[in-house]
Amino acid sequence: MELTPLLAQLQDKGMVLLWGVLGVAAFIFFLLVLNFGMIWVRAWTSGASVTFTELIALKLRSVPVGLIVDTRITAVKSGIPLSIDDLSNYYLAGGNVEAVVQALIAAKKAGIHLDFDRSCAIDLATKGTGKTVLEAVRTSVNPKVIDCPAASSGKVTIDAVAKDGIAVKVKARVTVRTNLDRFVGGATEETIIARVGEGIVTTIGSSVSYKAVLENPDRISKTVLEKGLDSGTAFEILSIDIADVDVGENVGAKLQAEQAEANKLIAQAQAEVRRAAAVATEQEMVARVSEMRARVVEAEAQVPLAMAEAFRNGNLGVMDYYKMKNVQADTGMRESIATAGATPQVKS
Repeated sequence: MELTPLLAQLQDKGMVLLWGVLGVAAFIFFLLVLNFGMIWVRAWTSGASVTFTELIALKLRSVPVGLIVDTRITAVKSGIPLSIDDLSNYYLAGGNVEAVVQALIAAKKAGIHLDFDRSCAIDLATKGTGKTVLEAVRTSVNPKVIDCPAASSGKVTIDAVAKDGIAVKVKARVTVRTNLDRFVGGATEETIIARVGEGIVTTIGSSVSYKAVLENPDRISKTVLEKGLDSGTAFEILSIDIADVDVGENVGAKLQAEQAEANKLIAQAQAEVRRAAAVATEQEMVARVSEMRARVVEAEAQVPLAMAEAFRNGNLGVMDYYKMKNVQADTGMRESIATAGATPQVKS
């Protein structure tokens, strides 16, 4: 008889516990509906349904639920089957999921093959460069024009010299489109501009005359295009158009004039060296003449000594001495008469 009240008590406790569990479940369901109800309904009605488990997982990983779901809805509505995991993982990798999906849609509309992984790779490659994967796809659909030389270089034209020495100034425009298969790891626009500039300089430099360049400017475009300048770049060159061609200065004549001036300076320097050598030789000869005169004076100074020695030895007499003095006096008189009778030179 005492078991009946006990069973009644246990039954009452079980009911309370059951209602407690149901209450907690209802509260959790209410929170889920409150947080994810509208997002779930929006995805379900758009044909891109998601589960509450996926929504909770996004919330726990601190991924913006609305962004990922809305982006997936856009992709699915455009016929691109992407999962929540694909978008959330790429978002956590630091990518721009909206730009990637927009690029995939643009590529599909244009009939360009572009998968999700390559689109993500292009997006990460353009991160921090001021460009986007969507811009790369648009450039692939609508080619862009690149000025050569670039305006940022500070130059207006590309200057080259033909074989006749005349400078030619050229301005070109290069039409390119993005090569999505080579975009990741491919060279940029700067490489295209540098290669086209090099090709223009080479073509003009190989021309016999500047007139040939002016007569056929399209020859530059054809020659440059044949070089395959877009190899290894992220672009495909469609055309190279010569926008402007001008004649510059006569560089050959200028160089020849400068060479002639340099040769003249060299000749003058060599002449100055020869003149200095001649002056040095002249001074050396003057010194040698002075030295010879000194030797003559020294030899003449020995004559009186020799005469005195001859007197002492008895080899020279007084009469011999007087005769010699008379000869010297007679010689000096003749020299003075000859000097006085000479016609004086008139200085001009």
